[in-house]
Amino acid sequence: QVQLVESGGGLVQPGGSLSLSCVASGSIARLNVMDWYRQAPGKERILIGRIGSSGRVDYEDFVKDRATISRDNAKNTIYLRMDKVTPEDTAVYFCGGDVLTTLGTFAYYWGPGTQVTVSS
Repeated sequence: QVQLVESGGGLVQPGGSLSLSCVASGSIARLNVMDWYRQAPGKERILIGRIGSSGRVDYEDFVKDRATISRDNAKNTIYLRMDKVTPEDTAVYFCGGDVLTTLGTFAYYWGPGTQVTVSS
């Protein structure tokens, strides 16, 4: 079994930065492509960006100049930093990704999400 757990959410001042982590644990042989998504109130979940196992990152246009996604394969952890946040960045942030388990199976897993609220 594999678990993904996000952390680092909370209240962020407008113009500030958010920093989130996502730790994967369990029967993991390898983390492949890992994603960050977010879901604002009343809206669909949307992709922020994804990072491949080699570290290559692709960002969606709406965050391209403000977001940084990174990973530490030794710690089975991925990170999201977003700068110059506005109230429109208020959302539940999710990590997800393709995981090769120790049983030799591939599956996509989601974390439960972490709430980020941007407000003064």
